[in-house]
Amino acid sequence: MAAAPLYCVCQQPYDVSRFMIECDICKDWFHGSCVQVEEHQAVDIDVYHCPNCDVAHGPSLMKKRHNWHRHDYTELDDGSNPVQAGTSVFVKKLQSRTFPSAEEVLIRMKGEHVTTRYLERHGFNYPIMVTEMEGLGLKLPSHMFSVRDVEQYVGGDKVIDVIDVARQADSKMKLSEFIKYFTNQHRPKVLNLISLEFSDTKMSELVEVPDVAQKMSWVENYWPDDSFFPKPFVQKYCLMGVKDSYTDFHIDFGGTSVWYHVLWGEKVFFLIKPTPTNLALYEAWSSSSNQSEVFFGDKVDKCYKCIVPQGATLLIPTGWIHAVLTSQDCMAFGGNFLHNLNIGMQIRCYEMERRLKTPDLFKFPYFEAICWYVAKNLLEMLKELREDTCPPPPYLVDGVKALIGALKTWLKREVMTPNSEVPDNIRPNHLIKELTKEIRHLEGCGAPTGPSGCLSTRSTLERLCQARRARRAARRLREQQEDPKVPSNLDILEQHTREVLRRLEAGLLEEVRPTLQHKMLISFGQNHPLCDADSVLAPPPRERPTSPSTQEAIQGMLSMASESWCQGNSSSEAWDNQGLPSPETAFQYCDPSMSPPLHPSKRSAPNPPPISNQATKGKRPKKGMATAKQRLGKILKLNNRHSRNLTLRHFLGCIRV
Repeated sequence: MAAAPLYCVCQQPYDVSRFMIECDICKDWFHGSCVQVEEHQAVDIDVYHCPNCDVAHGPSLMKKRHNWHRHDYTELDDGSNPVQAGTSVFVKKLQSRTFPSAEEVLIRMKGEHVTTRYLERHGFNYPIMVTEMEGLGLKLPSHMFSVRDVEQYVGGDKVIDVIDVARQADSKMKLSEFIKYFTNQHRPKVLNLISLEFSDTKMSELVEVPDVAQKMSWVENYWPDDSFFPKPFVQKYCLMGVKDSYTDFHIDFGGTSVWYHVLWGEKVFFLIKPTPTNLALYEAWSSSSNQSEVFFGDKVDKCYKCIVPQGATLLIPTGWIHAVLTSQDCMAFGGNFLHNLNIGMQIRCYEMERRLKTPDLFKFPYFEAICWYVAKNLLEMLKELREDTCPPPPYLVDGVKALIGALKTWLKREVMTPNSEVPDNIRPNHLIKELTKEIRHLEGCGAPTGPSGCLSTRSTLERLCQARRARRAARRLREQQEDPKVPSNLDILEQHTREVLRRLEAGLLEEVRPTLQHKMLISFGQNHPLCDADSVLAPPPRERPTSPSTQEAIQGMLSMASESWCQGNSSSEAWDNQGLPSPETAFQYCDPSMSPPLHPSKRSAPNPPPISNQATKGKRPKKGMATAKQRLGKILKLNNRHSRNLTLRHFLGCIRV
């Protein structure tokens, strides 16, 4: 096997995860970190000279600027091209414009008044500004907390995504390099950091999200600890932006609601209501070719301006379209959460992301999976409310209706797509049927529902949440006490299914034997040697088992499979030993716009890693893994096909003879 080519001054093989730049003289490739060239700086270099070549040819040649209002500043300024978002000319014009005050739609409250009970009663449809944190449940560092403290707690080697505001393009760099840029008085560029999720760092201990976001969050309440999919981390973000940073209009991923707290500095939000008209305009604007040249606030009736000063907290509901301008150097903390109050709008935003072909990196991780978990829990909730003869609140009924429609659509789409987000422990068709039955029962009874439901409804919801937390705590305790890992019923049934199908294959041949013998007696006569029963089919006779009861069958399968589990390999090993194909492409994510630089030899890396998603810490299901449901489906299909082919081959062979 040929040795891998070596590059750079460090003489290392190509690493797809590291940025590299090619010398225009010697045509060799160099790691940006080895030659002190950051990824965001490389776009400004016209002709690059490596450290070896700049001795003879001089320093690298930089691109010449011809304008200040276009993302590509090398374009000639003839006055015909419009201003693009994020450029210095755009920011100056934006700061000089006047907008309607957000006081028309803003709700100002004290922290102690922002509770789940208040939002369930009055709804969460308008932004909430909290100027007094007391009672909100939000824990943060002091306003003296600096960017260097962030580096100390998170680690300077952490690779982050930063946005080059003037180009509205992102690039990767180490946190230590960004902190060095932030603390430097001379900043040749405007860089903005908005995606530093720190739940897995030491800084997480310094921050606690607001109580309302914690108690309402789908991830915190419904995501099981033993889920096949990695748990999303979207509740703790640190945002650090320098003066004149700008983020264009967007809706937070998956239609999540979001909370922002400005630790120091100032943020300016431009807010637009998520009316059906505005959402349709937003989707058309997002898919247009001149999106960066059109200020979306000019396409709607009203775009509100909301200034969030130091120490203030802003909660933005589902679906609100907003842009953000940093009027002065700022550090803010924020987080996203899905909840039950606006399920329909959340699903609508997710479907819009699919139509716009939003890369997985910028979508809520495993949105469909968490919707299945939520549907299962909401079914239990509706049943308990029915047993208590208490009608559910209207927002819950409307949300379940929207959820049923979405689940049906995703289930049909799953047939055409290889990646499934239906959890193993959920029977999708049965779940949809039961939810539909509960909704029909509510509509048939005509049960009255007030704006917030009856008092027993709220107490029941709280009781269900407490019981769910207790079950999760008990399950974690049991897992800690159990040293050996006990196989799940799905794993046991999967292994036993193979054995049963193998036996059924032999049983099927026994059924075919009399039929073939009878036909051959007619064709060849009784004395023909091929009419011997033993020569018709090779497998020896096997006594067919009698059909047990359902309970006996289940117990028998579990007991037999448990014995074979202890004697044999795991279910995944058994699958591999069978020689059956596995979905090699399952759960592999690829975003061309965010892919790393090309291989120096213009060849792709042999095993490129999946694109890391900040929200899931780069965790993805292992390559080749599939859900138990998918594996069992493959076993059934392959064995049925194999049985039919085997029977046909025996029959045709006998006829030919």
